[in-house]
Amino acid sequence: MMMTAVLFDFGGVVLSSPLEAFDAYEREQGLPAGVIRRINTTDPDDNAWARLERGQVDGDGFAELFRAEAAAQGVSIDPYAVLGLLVGEPRPVMVQALHRLSGAGFPLGLLTNNISPMPREGEFGEVLALFDSIVESSVEGIRKPEPAIYRRALERLGAAPDGCAYLDDLGANLKPARAMGMHTIKVADPRVALAELSEVTGIDLI
Repeated sequence: MMMTAVLFDFGGVVLSSPLEAFDAYEREQGLPAGVIRRINTTDPDDNAWARLERGQVDGDGFAELFRAEAAAQGVSIDPYAVLGLLVGEPRPVMVQALHRLSGAGFPLGLLTNNISPMPREGEFGEVLALFDSIVESSVEGIRKPEPAIYRRALERLGAAPDGCAYLDDLGANLKPARAMGMHTIKVADPRVALAELSEVTGIDLI
């Protein structure tokens, strides 16, 4: 079945991956490889990241919780430095694909876990303007992989699950979308992901 709408994650899909930034920071600071990811995936529904992405705590509240979680892993990490690693750069190949899909009339939605509402001006604003709907966890008070946020994204986009493709860089965030009937694409190599999206939309994206 050909897809008639597309939902995109932001960081790690449209933007460069914060996971790459975490890896680089760990090397620079002499931290154990993968420790930030381990902290983030311990108690994933109620840890510091989850609470921050739902807007349940502010930056200082996150810092207090994250320090304790890092200590439980046997490390000391500056939580404010980690927050600074979340700002990625737009991937030109993805921005080009968004333009092609938009030009072909595809409804485009953004579904992202984030820590604060995204700015609608500057370079980010130009990218965000390509989307017909934007669903942010920090605004909605729910986050991926909670099924409710996927339903909300589909409703705002006006798309049926079985006609919608969803791109994310995290497997855990793809599972609920797949269970709802969406065509899911895991983004590791952006070009490989866009080749698959080209096949299911009939639009040459690369």
